[in-house]
Amino acid sequence: MHPAPSIIAFTVFSGIGFGLLTVLGFGKPDVSGFTAFVFFFIAYLFAVGGLISSTFHLGNPRRALKAFSQWKSSWLSREGCLSVAALMVMGVYAIGVVFLNTRWTLLGLLGSGLCLATVFATSMIYAQIKTVPRWSNWTTPVLFLLYAITGGAFMAGQTSIAAPMLLVLGAFQCATWIIGDKQFAASGSTIESATGLGHMGKVRMFEAPHSSKNYLMKEMVHVVGRKHALTLRIIGVLFLSLFPYLLLVMPPFYHLISLVALLLHIIGALTLRWLFFAEAEHTVGLYYGKR
Repeated sequence: MHPAPSIIAFTVFSGIGFGLLTVLGFGKPDVSGFTAFVFFFIAYLFAVGGLISSTFHLGNPRRALKAFSQWKSSWLSREGCLSVAALMVMGVYAIGVVFLNTRWTLLGLLGSGLCLATVFATSMIYAQIKTVPRWSNWTTPVLFLLYAITGGAFMAGQTSIAAPMLLVLGAFQCATWIIGDKQFAASGSTIESATGLGHMGKVRMFEAPHSSKNYLMKEMVHVVGRKHALTLRIIGVLFLSLFPYLLLVMPPFYHLISLVALLLHIIGALTLRWLFFAEAEHTVGLYYGKR
């Protein structure tokens, strides 16, 4: 699929923001006052900024509020409702930590749960799409949650958590590719099943369905060459996981080094999130001879 910059920014930065709020809800780091205010401000900046960016790829952003009304059937709507609930609960929790030097533990845990539920709902927007077999499996929600928790721990300065999580995230990202690369073939979708002509024998495309590009070809049949995809995978994992891990564990440790490691992690996350969308093979591509 053709990835819009806004949807990449949304899924990466909102995930990190809600991940940071999750860690803060568990009482990490143990700070209060102005220091805690800075952490919460950054978390809300990432979470809310990411959510706002998600409206940029809507056909009519003015109708974004209507998305909240379909929570019974739409994961997009559930994401919106959960995100508002999470931000409100964590806002009250932040008031206690910042201004009253008090931690309402149960409220923090509730807020953390809502933050993780928000990230899960975001992942299910894509995992529910049966016509994109690469996404439609259990690895998608796990991957989104790992990105959020790792990024959140990183942003919170919890090196003891972030360092091993970086390796777990990198390993699971590789496992996701191994599993995902087999999903389209395993789904059984072919040009024969797409056209309904399989009973007549082998089907091949005689002529393109359209004489010029249309919406489907632009948005749903985006193709990344295998050579380029492999290069981006290697670069992405190195920036996402290995390089930041080495910077965190190799002495001496400085805050500037930690900042560089965080920036590398974010660059890797943006790269691989672009690849997450660009590599997704929609079954409509069968009609255009793209499989």
